[in-house]
Amino acid sequence: DEDGFVTVVDRKKEIIITGGLNVSPSEVEKVLLDAPGVAEAAVVGIPRGSQKAEIVTAVVVPEHGTAFDEDAVRAYCREHLADYKVPRSYVVWEELPKSLIGKVLRKQVKDQLTARRS
Repeated sequence: DEDGFVTVVDRKKEIIITGGLNVSPSEVEKVLLDAPGVAEAAVVGIPRGSQKAEIVTAVVVPEHGTAFDEDAVRAYCREHLADYKVPRSYVVWEELPKSLIGKVLRKQVKDQLTARRS
């Protein structure tokens, strides 16, 4: 803020490091949820080979009866986020794993994506 304080909006372990820069998953998710045709979203960092850098990956649930338009969503994100925060990879799921109180379980999302890549 204007006084020099930093506000942490995500758990440290959920912060995505890409190109030496930090990306807040919740910041990207907020933009995705305003993008056309997106009902739900989860953003995670997927390891890029043996490097420490991660790929910003968006898992989206399209609005009911809507086909996911990756180009439109990517363009929307480019308008509202710094380039390094724009997801490089998009995956479409029918639903996201959630806790009993309805919070998206990012760790499960990341684990499932990582397992699929193996």
